[in-house]
Amino acid sequence: MVSVLNNNWQSPSSEYSPSERDADVLLLIETEDFTSFTFDGLKRRTGLHSETLSRILARLEAEGIIKKEPAGYRVTPKITQLNIHPQHTKTPTTPLIQTFLPSDIMTQRLILQLRGKWFGMLRWLGISETPQGITLKWITEDGAIQIAANIEGTALNIEAKFLTSNNLNLALKASYQLMSLIGKFVTSSRTTNPVTTQTAGYFNFYTTA
Repeated sequence: MVSVLNNNWQSPSSEYSPSERDADVLLLIETEDFTSFTFDGLKRRTGLHSETLSRILARLEAEGIIKKEPAGYRVTPKITQLNIHPQHTKTPTTPLIQTFLPSDIMTQRLILQLRGKWFGMLRWLGISETPQGITLKWITEDGAIQIAANIEGTALNIEAKFLTSNNLNLALKASYQLMSLIGKFVTSSRTTNPVTTQTAGYFNFYTTA
């Protein structure tokens, strides 16, 4: 990971002295706007050794920035007290699928069905919740590609972040595996409204990450 620690860092407590790796992990959590995340997902996302990441998360938990729960870690409001300024640009996202869910689908039930799920090549990473909507995030087992499903009302957008690989075909396969799960949920919910899907074309949407 690229170090982002700088003189503008402000610790939430006078005794907390963050290492560069602490700051890197905090920046990732803040940049991804995580509400919650899993250890395994973050390990794949950061590429850090398990013991190293465990120590970092233990320090963040001791500071009250995150809280360990049975399903992973929850980010507390205390993270807003931090002041980290990234010294590099965000990883760009590539739209893959844009679709509308039937209006009679219970979105919260769909989210519960998808949240925490491992399937195909994807492993669960975490979730982001904002006033605009909810974003569910997965990462490939090798940590090369991140897939996100953003739900705002009935609009569903699936996009990719190419972290160490620009394999668009792999990202598309992963997105269709996700759509397959969503399709099964829609079918089981006995809806009659079709899911209208617009798939992103290579020349229309793909940009080198």
